[in-house]
Amino acid sequence: MSTKDVLLVGLGAVGTIYAYILQRSKLARVTTVARSNYDVVNAKGINIRSKKYGTHESWKPYRLVSSVAEAADRPYSYVILTTKAIPEVIKTSRVLEPLLSSPYSERHPQPTYVLLQNGLGVEQDLYHSVKALDQGEPKIISTVVWIGTNLVEKNMVEHTDFDRITIGMYRHGDRLTTTNSPVEDAILTDLGTMLKTGGSEVTIATEIQRKKFAKTFWNIAFSSFSTLIGSSPTAMFRPPPKEGQSYSPYVAPQTAPNIIPVLRAILQEMITLGRALGYPDDEDDLPFSLIDNTILRTAELHRDPAHTALPSMLLDAQNGLPIEVEVILGEVVRMAKEMEVDVPRIETLYTLLAIIQNQTLGGLRQPRL
Repeated sequence: MSTKDVLLVGLGAVGTIYAYILQRSKLARVTTVARSNYDVVNAKGINIRSKKYGTHESWKPYRLVSSVAEAADRPYSYVILTTKAIPEVIKTSRVLEPLLSSPYSERHPQPTYVLLQNGLGVEQDLYHSVKALDQGEPKIISTVVWIGTNLVEKNMVEHTDFDRITIGMYRHGDRLTTTNSPVEDAILTDLGTMLKTGGSEVTIATEIQRKKFAKTFWNIAFSSFSTLIGSSPTAMFRPPPKEGQSYSPYVAPQTAPNIIPVLRAILQEMITLGRALGYPDDEDDLPFSLIDNTILRTAELHRDPAHTALPSMLLDAQNGLPIEVEVILGEVVRMAKEMEVDVPRIETLYTLLAIIQNQTLGGLRQPRL
């Protein structure tokens, strides 16, 4: 298998680990776009502390650049986007504009785009922009990523012992085709081989949208609640401290009986919408058991007083940064309207989080110190 040029945009925590994985495979020459942390990474490299891949001081990718425009000097087999999808702030087509316009689009063929982003509908804007170039059907891989990693300083990343990724081809307007064509299979196998060789756990999906829809369950229930209450899910599940113990947050006894029924009702709306979209009650699609599995696994994890991790949406809100409200809750509400499915609880969460987003974008919410 020949070595390919890969462009990765966004050198945050997720971007750093996947840039490292790809470079570790020796199957990719990785050009990485670092934006806010370019100066420090260019001068000192990135320090990686990983329980899986070890400690690496002053690590750098094959090539480091400060903008997509600077990177647009050669063709790429894959362009991987690891930035958060917040279309009300900046659309994907704007982030990747130098690759989607002249002179690049006239000199080089369009690459396969790979979106390592949360949320639903994140592919649509990019699809239409590539389609408008009249170079054939756009090749876009969408993903579901499970990874434990944080950017603790601008050039220091901590990573736990796992990273799992499911990859699948985006088919515009088609949620029901569940087989990969030979061309799609070749593309996915090629990228999957790079990632596996680099050490990641990879699953190739025959239909990616239902996998992304299922992952959205957790964010719909727990990212939204945590952001609105200003605390991690421990505030919903951790019992009060016993005599001699001291910790917070914990759930008030009078509140505890109501939490799981409310969460179930919210996720039942997701199941109803999923059925309308054509996702069956099947273990490989959208099983009804996903409701209780999502809630009970989270409850078990967050009953532990030692568990202190915060959802990224809550962290962004606390730091006065935009949140992924449109691609997670907003898109679910829009899909529900299209399918004529009532989702009143999700609409309520969306409305409240949209208020937080508008305050942030208007400069009315200051970072929590």
